[in-house]
Amino acid sequence: MTRQWPAFWSRTGGLATLLLPLEWLFRQAAAWRRRRLQRNPPFIAAPVVVVGNLIVGGSGKTPLVIWLVDRAAARGWRPGVVMRGYGGHAKGIERVGPETDPERVGDEAVLIARRTGVPVMVGRDRPAAARALVSGEGVDLVISDDGLQHYRLVRDAEVAVVDVRRGQGNGHCLPAGPLREPLSRLREVDCVIGRGGAAGPHGDRFDLLADPLEPLGETAGVAPVAGDRVHAVAGIGEPERFFESLRESGLEVIPHAFGDHHHYRAGDLPDSRGYPLVVTQKDAVKLSGLAPAGSWQLPVSARPDAASAERLEGLLEIARHRFEQRRRTP
Repeated sequence: MTRQWPAFWSRTGGLATLLLPLEWLFRQAAAWRRRRLQRNPPFIAAPVVVVGNLIVGGSGKTPLVIWLVDRAAARGWRPGVVMRGYGGHAKGIERVGPETDPERVGDEAVLIARRTGVPVMVGRDRPAAARALVSGEGVDLVISDDGLQHYRLVRDAEVAVVDVRRGQGNGHCLPAGPLREPLSRLREVDCVIGRGGAAGPHGDRFDLLADPLEPLGETAGVAPVAGDRVHAVAGIGEPERFFESLRESGLEVIPHAFGDHHHYRAGDLPDSRGYPLVVTQKDAVKLSGLAPAGSWQLPVSARPDAASAERLEGLLEIARHRFEQRRRTP
């Protein structure tokens, strides 16, 4: 499923104006849904931190979740991750490990399990998944990848990610624009952090930095270097960013773009004879049995600046304090 925006989501007027009555209906329905779901949310016996965004499509949430999990673990927490498991077909609640089939639980869930080593639980019912993490896995901090609009999941701190280069489109909600909630929602969260530039009242930001290429399998050989030509495969929200990062490293890229969360089949991959295959880390979890020998993956890591990192780590203690208050409230 691709998440490319229609062109009118990036500008005002035209079709966006014609859709304003439907946007008004969407906003009313969303507000009613929020009020209904927040009345009696299920109790979660651990602090809950939600990392999400307002727009349709990706914004860099998952790498930031991985960073936050690693920092929490370094501070003595036993974190776990709860998520929808988009792209998977598992029913109910399922525990995800490094070798779980991404066709069942989604590519991002397996990626997080591999990169962090912490328990990951997926399910449509995120409160039930969070409870399973706490009761069955000994987790004392639940981090939700996405879920800003999943109001049945109680939360003790919220982080909203903004893709600064992409922006918030024309500022309208669906279907007139790409927003799932009005921009005023950003005033309610604890931290607004920009990917690729400053955002929010404190100017928080992080960048996604490419790490060295890693073998996709055990027989990759020598990694491509500047000047080499490669087949680049990306099934993510904005594949061109992946291609750009490879070009910036000096590689000559033959691009192959697919829709976000694409379910690969053998015939999807290019004939790599003569040129190695390089894929995103999200695609790598689905291609280990399909990619030819000598293929590579490009890991990326979220790198907040010092002030933003300090603020994000401080949110963990804020979440702990709010959880203690929530636990004492009848």
